[in-house]
Amino acid sequence: MRVITGIARGKRLVTPDGSDVRPTSDKVKEALFSALQFDIEGRRILDLFAGSGQLGIEALSRGAESCVFVDNSRASINLVKKNLEITGLSGNARVIQSDFSSFAAMSRDTFDIVFLDPPYAAGVLVDAVKAVLPLMSDYGMIICEYPPEVNLPEEIGGFVVNRTYRYGKINAAIYRKGL
Repeated sequence: MRVITGIARGKRLVTPDGSDVRPTSDKVKEALFSALQFDIEGRRILDLFAGSGQLGIEALSRGAESCVFVDNSRASINLVKKNLEITGLSGNARVIQSDFSSFAAMSRDTFDIVFLDPPYAAGVLVDAVKAVLPLMSDYGMIICEYPPEVNLPEEIGGFVVNRTYRYGKINAAIYRKGL
């Protein structure tokens, strides 16, 4: 895993051991950020289910204003902190250990872009989308990564699927507010 472009371009990120965290492949990450390339700079990002933090770190490297990294796992939180240190992007980041629903319920922040890539077996993607809706800015986007066997609704709480992508065994959807 590496940072693809921006101020931390080429920095290698620490990857997790075992199968608890499923990092987004460089191919998928590159395609997602290609689709978002004009929407990142100056934006407030939430990397929920952060894992290694690579999606939020890529956004920070590309000029995002800030990123909040949230994960329930202490090991993942430590990994995010280490990767932020490696890339020198800690200054614009907050790292929080929490489950997604508790974080969403207590957060007073507003986000422009939210990355959701929960563990596939947990089956919580739609619940996570619903949980972050009150945290979204008026022009916000929610990017979901999910397995092909999951069917996401076209609309959730005023957010509509703008684009979908398929990358082998991984699907991605971009929800935008009221298209």
